This record gives sequence, structure tokens and C-alpha cells, in this order.
Amino acid sequence: MAEFTKLLTNTDVQKRLSLPTKFFKSLPSFNGSHAQDLHAVDESGFVWTFKCSTRKKGHPKPVLSKGWLAFVRNKKLKVGDTIKFSVLDPTAAALFYRVQAEKVQAGKEVKIFGAIFG
Repeated sequence: MAEFTKLLTNTDVQKRLSLPTKFFKSLPSFNGSHAQDLHAVDESGFVWTFKCSTRKKGHPKPVLSKGWLAFVRNKKLKVGDTIKFSVLDPTAAALFYRVQAEKVQAGKEVKIFGAIFG
């Protein structure tokens, strides 16, 4: 899975972005560590650096923390907006990602667990 699209939740816009476990295969090797920097280019060509980490024990669910909330604020993201990550060039020595944010269109409602946003 070299890309994923996710509808943002409250946790995603207020704390950290939880990545799908299947996307773990698209991340560079952690080499025994539980955290590393992940570089992603947005639609304007700006390179964002996010800290990508996994749990030290148990299921290694990857999350983006440091740098992620600055991205959320810069893009004015809210619950119900969509984020898309994809690998730019899987054959490159250093992996770079493309990050795209899509805002909920005005007048378009999104329902998440019974709550309506938009």
C-alpha cells in the first residue's frame, strides 16, 4: 500500500495522525528505533517534516506527531476533511511522500459516528 486516504477525526486534528497499519510497509525501515522523521511535499512544493513513531511494545500502529499539528493549522484542517499520503518515488534511496489535504466543500455535510460536520 503506497498510498492512503483518510477522513480526519477529532484526534487527527487535535493530537496526532494515526496512519493505517497497511501503510507501515510504505515507510522506511525504523532500524530498531520506534521513531523517525518522515518528509512530505505538499501541493505548493513545501517540504513538511513529521515525526513518525510506533509503539515500543505490542501492535506497531504508526502515528505522525511532531510537525503534524503545524500542518493542520497551516491548512486550516477540520474534522471531516480528507488527507492523502502517497510515496513519490518508491525506488529512491530516501523516501519522500506527497501529502494532500482536501477541505469539506461548503454546504456539504460529513457524518462521523452520528455527528455532522461541514
